[in-house]
Amino acid sequence: CGGSVSDSSGMLQSPNYPGSYPNEADCVWEIQVENNFRVTLTFRDIAMQSGTCQHDYIEVYDGPLHSSPLLGRFCSGSFPTYVSSSNMMSVRFHSDSRYSFRGFQAHYSSIPARHNTTIQCLPDYMHVVVSRRYLQSQGYSAERVTLNDNRCRPTVTSREVVFNIPYNGCGTTQEENNDTINYSNTIRVASSGYIIKRKKNINLHVSCKMLRKSWQQVMYAAEDTEEVNEYQFGKYDMNITFYDSPAFQRQVRSSPLYIDLNQNLYLQACLHSSDPNLKVFVDTCVASPDPHDFNTLAYYLVRNGCPRDSSYATYRSPSSHFARFKFNAFEFMSRHPSVYLKCQMLVCRLGDYSSHCYRGCSSRAKRDTSSAEEEVDVVVGPIQLHGVDAPSGKTG
Repeated sequence: CGGSVSDSSGMLQSPNYPGSYPNEADCVWEIQVENNFRVTLTFRDIAMQSGTCQHDYIEVYDGPLHSSPLLGRFCSGSFPTYVSSSNMMSVRFHSDSRYSFRGFQAHYSSIPARHNTTIQCLPDYMHVVVSRRYLQSQGYSAERVTLNDNRCRPTVTSREVVFNIPYNGCGTTQEENNDTINYSNTIRVASSGYIIKRKKNINLHVSCKMLRKSWQQVMYAAEDTEEVNEYQFGKYDMNITFYDSPAFQRQVRSSPLYIDLNQNLYLQACLHSSDPNLKVFVDTCVASPDPHDFNTLAYYLVRNGCPRDSSYATYRSPSSHFARFKFNAFEFMSRHPSVYLKCQMLVCRLGDYSSHCYRGCSSRAKRDTSSAEEEVDVVVGPIQLHGVDAPSGKTG
């Protein structure tokens, strides 16, 4: 249950709804809609153990779970509606080991934020647009709009003032917390008075928050799909590529990807970011014949940085933005002709030796992570043996 949700609208509901939810459930949904939109969440049904809400409950957070304000915690009563202050909201459902009920159902949708300033968090910079109509309505001139570093000039058009603010320059600052690595800057709008002024200066604080726990999928398909299909959650841009040897000089671009039994496979994960102070680490890789289910038939190659398969190994990388590894984990492919691999990568601050990227193999608790880690997950597959056809319905 739970997971990352990125559609503009949809439905959330407790496991087995409208049947009874299971005991000892702890589900977290992370809803992230488009930039400059907000999330509105309305509950349509709630049937849980009532009272003090200490046993079974729902929590709604205004952003990532561990670093955002709690909007509400409840287990019964009227059906509330919540609106986020940004483009992200988290919903947590918890049940204990005692009674079980029908649970909940809720609908979410995205609504325009209607700001006079819009922000896009691109891989290398913040794209910030300030409306000239807004500035003029407040009595300000577009020519007096600057950053902390006034050497970084905007592009001024007839309708907008546009800044492309790098994450690693122009006075951008970095801050870390449990859920995000934040890049912030300030756009300053000065009053036009030279000797006296009657208007206050405006400081527009803009920031991009890169989520540490995010899921990304990269798909290598055996039939009728593109070689790579990737999406990102949290704006860190990551992809994984196969190589033909441990020299990592020539990529494997063929699709479908057919392999021989016991063949070594070499992979490189690459983080695309203008921030040089980041490090990538292979945390967990698990194989499955089903790209949508990595629990029922799961085979771990590495888990929490600890190798589970004797063929798994890592290689030195030329940059902290790369993570190189190999495995020969397809001895079990005789049972399943198509196999998908889901790898969780960690993005940490370079030089943060308390982070999992440096500590390596760890049996850490779920929340026992450095404040400078982001999890990015990648799915690769299907990978097939030579001469074995994929079963019907298993193409990517």
